[in-house]
Amino acid sequence: MNLQDVEQARYYMIEQQIRPWDVSDDAVLELLSLVKREDFVPLAQKSLAFVDMAIALPGGQSMLPPRVQARLLQDAAALATDKVLEIGTGTGFMTAILARQAQRVISLEINPELVDMARANLQRAGVHNAEVRLADGAKGTPADAPFDVIVLGGSVAEVPKNLLDLLKVGGRLVGIVGEEPIMHAQLITRTSETNFTVTQKWDDNAPRLAHFPQPSAFQF
Repeated sequence: MNLQDVEQARYYMIEQQIRPWDVSDDAVLELLSLVKREDFVPLAQKSLAFVDMAIALPGGQSMLPPRVQARLLQDAAALATDKVLEIGTGTGFMTAILARQAQRVISLEINPELVDMARANLQRAGVHNAEVRLADGAKGTPADAPFDVIVLGGSVAEVPKNLLDLLKVGGRLVGIVGEEPIMHAQLITRTSETNFTVTQKWDDNAPRLAHFPQPSAFQF
């Protein structure tokens, strides 16, 4: 695609996929137009950069569809003073947008190939306040806590307490939680040292993040 075609495809992605899916935050929409999604898509899938679908990544992982990424970013509502933890870097696209919004981003990725890809993508994009680490995101990074925002880049059966404990009071976690066929995007806010509120936001499915616990099938 030439530059004009790329920009037209980006425009249609925002106006026909993302905005109709209740993404109305002007700051998020502007960043989606500024951060070049096609530069974060593996070369073999460049033609799919603006398509409403997940894109296959190394290690059996995937890049979430644009509308899902946009909705998670809108729910996270990162501020310029925030410290953000991202679980599941993927190619670094959401990392780049979070870095434009927040003061600092620490992103944990378990796949070494994706770590290298994301670091290179972020460097080319001129992002300097995001750090991609090769780590098991299910364990979090307690040494860097507390965080204002935690964003899950894939789904989990349930959000483990060890991640919620990394939030500061007033901090929030966003992610897709539950079991197929219908999972729910949740916004979990820490209201005190011991209390959290959970808000169900919207329904969609997403691939699992690695190493997160599965709930027991045993029923009393």
